[in-house]
Amino acid sequence: MKKIVLAYSGGLDTSYCLSNLSQEYGYAVHAVTVNTGGFTPEEIEEMKKQAIQMGAAHFTAIDAIETYYEKAIKYLVFGNVLRNNTYPLSVSAERIIQAMEIVTYAKKIEADGIAHGSTGAGNDQVRFDTIFQTIAPEIEIITPIRDNSLSRQEEIDYLNSKGYTTSWNKAKYSINQGLWGTSVGGAETLTSRNPLPDDAYPSQVTESVPKTLKLSFEKGELIALDGRKDSHVANIQKLQQIAGNYAIGRDIHVGDTIIGIKGRVGFEAAAAILIIKAHHLLEKHTLSKWQLFQKEQMASFYGMLLHEGQYLDAVMRDIEAYMDHSQRYVTGDVFVTLHPYRYELEGIESKYDLMASGAGTYGEENKGWSADDAKGFIKISANAGKIARQIQK
Repeated sequence: MKKIVLAYSGGLDTSYCLSNLSQEYGYAVHAVTVNTGGFTPEEIEEMKKQAIQMGAAHFTAIDAIETYYEKAIKYLVFGNVLRNNTYPLSVSAERIIQAMEIVTYAKKIEADGIAHGSTGAGNDQVRFDTIFQTIAPEIEIITPIRDNSLSRQEEIDYLNSKGYTTSWNKAKYSINQGLWGTSVGGAETLTSRNPLPDDAYPSQVTESVPKTLKLSFEKGELIALDGRKDSHVANIQKLQQIAGNYAIGRDIHVGDTIIGIKGRVGFEAAAAILIIKAHHLLEKHTLSKWQLFQKEQMASFYGMLLHEGQYLDAVMRDIEAYMDHSQRYVTGDVFVTLHPYRYELEGIESKYDLMASGAGTYGEENKGWSADDAKGFIKISANAGKIARQIQK
């Protein structure tokens, strides 16, 4: 029997793939779930039962939450990456990590093929296939739904015919949860006009009293909340729980898909938004003007390539090296106040705060230069404009 590794989530598409590949083609299907923060232990156990029942030869759950942070989230924070100034690349980054874990497992067991449940109409097919082909070009990629252009109803009918009569009816909203945020898709996001209703989002307002938090960073990484240190992953999870109770971090992202069409998706990512915005504020105080400018260009490019599935290109490691070096003085505390649906960045405290130079106070007094120094500087800096205006006039 040929060994096939299936990227398995337990949803309709991957359930169809599992049943079809094992029962119609006789493959020994290894169902592999990669947890990047979206599944509880109880949910994983239920997925295992379902996978075995539907014909899986083996089920494996890979905990990749820490890997997800170290390989992707850390650099999305260092770069303050928000795609189109809105979206923290929650699902995009997850898929890259999941694909790398899947192909590593496939090579380990010497699988003959790797299967996934992507259709031909989305970004994930590009991300998965690009990673698979780059790391293991010798392994066949199998995509039953894409190859056969199957509709959702056709998948449901097939599973029902095999006796798997679980309710496959599509929920009103599709939810994809992970460590760095939750995407929300529905009928409204298929239009250009309509917003998602409040009840479409998983988190609802349960706190109304404003709450001030201290976010402590060390070399660009969140190390503590209100003075209590914990792992980077645990800090993200705790912040998400606290800020999620205020329904912070909601928005709708509109962007260009890899396949060339426009896409629209809702999301909530309270921790991601707060960490990125707090980190960015701390950088404004601790980095130079040109560091901030150059890093912004590189971070935008990094986010674009990550979204496009080009994570394994060597330039990504080069940018990460730059990002690591840029964070050596990004250490300090950022104070944030939470309100229902919004937040305020109050300010920072850092021993590397460049406002504390003593050279002067903006708009008030100058201590490091004289009036003549200022006039001479202004005269010379205006030269290029004066010369161009005189000649071009």
